[in-house]
Amino acid sequence: MIVIVDCMGGDKAPLEVVKGAYAASLEYNANFILVGDKAEILRIADEEEMDLRRFDIVDAPLTIEMTDPPLAVMKAKKDSSMNVALTMLAEGKGDALVSTGNTGALFTGATLIVRKIKGVKRAAIASILPMSPPVLLLDSGANITVTPAYLEQFAIMGSIYMHKIHGLSAPRVGLLNNGAEETKGTELQLEAYKLLSDSPALNFVGNVEANMVPKDACDVLVTDGFTGNVLLKSIEGMGKLMLRTMKDIFYSDTLAKISGLLIKRKINDIKAVFDPNEHGGAPILGISKPVIKAHGSSNAKAVKNAIRQAIAYADSGVIYSIARETKLFMPSHSPRSEEDKTLSASVREK
Repeated sequence: MIVIVDCMGGDKAPLEVVKGAYAASLEYNANFILVGDKAEILRIADEEEMDLRRFDIVDAPLTIEMTDPPLAVMKAKKDSSMNVALTMLAEGKGDALVSTGNTGALFTGATLIVRKIKGVKRAAIASILPMSPPVLLLDSGANITVTPAYLEQFAIMGSIYMHKIHGLSAPRVGLLNNGAEETKGTELQLEAYKLLSDSPALNFVGNVEANMVPKDACDVLVTDGFTGNVLLKSIEGMGKLMLRTMKDIFYSDTLAKISGLLIKRKINDIKAVFDPNEHGGAPILGISKPVIKAHGSSNAKAVKNAIRQAIAYADSGVIYSIARETKLFMPSHSPRSEEDKTLSASVREK
């Protein structure tokens, strides 16, 4: 197993990314390729006393910034660490890729360089929501506008992922909506409801309101990327608020501090549930090879966990199951969809 790590993207890169990759190398049975500013990576290794002799380091000092447009990865900054890493994955020089960089650029690059599984209309970012049991949300940020057919494929890909990774025999699929009744929502939700209900590949349980997501309403939750990203960040923010409120309570006086010590382990368990660093990253489902998007603010622990997730995803067979479900195969160079042709035309024009 070879994991390619884009070291230059993210708020804390390359320091935390390199530290996370090094920590992963000590724990997981894999080889690593670090892509980024080689001089900076070696400087960090020297300062942090990390032995990187077992790592391959590919020099690509140019960075896709968070403010860069998505197509920058294809044209303006084609020599960036992200472009180089994606190209290496596409050429078979690695088995999976992890990046903390610009989400739009990574999604665009994965679509146009690594390419989608043949038959997949749109890839989607699949994020685990910190519920008990966990809920897979997709799309969580890539596709601002979708069609009912896209949502059906999101649901199929998400169901396969939850079956392969989390062992669920028949994952329950919910459609995020503003009401449980099948007559609720816009034209998109109304048409998607019918399509999901009629799909023999899905265990569709109906519409799911946001307040029901923490109540074990479904295992896979599908929606457009704009709504999904709002939901994801709302849950992350509420988790931080809850933890901060608990901390204020248990530090309010001596008796509260003593009480806090008595249940410290339980508090730590709650912190772990809401800590995004514990979950690592989100796979871009529908891409022909494993691409994991880690949070832009990932620390070394988050990067290590994203690498763990990438290894598990690569070993799971999810990609091949998605290909079988679409009754198609995965050639090394599949025909481009109209969406891909449009993106490619935009790149050429720039």
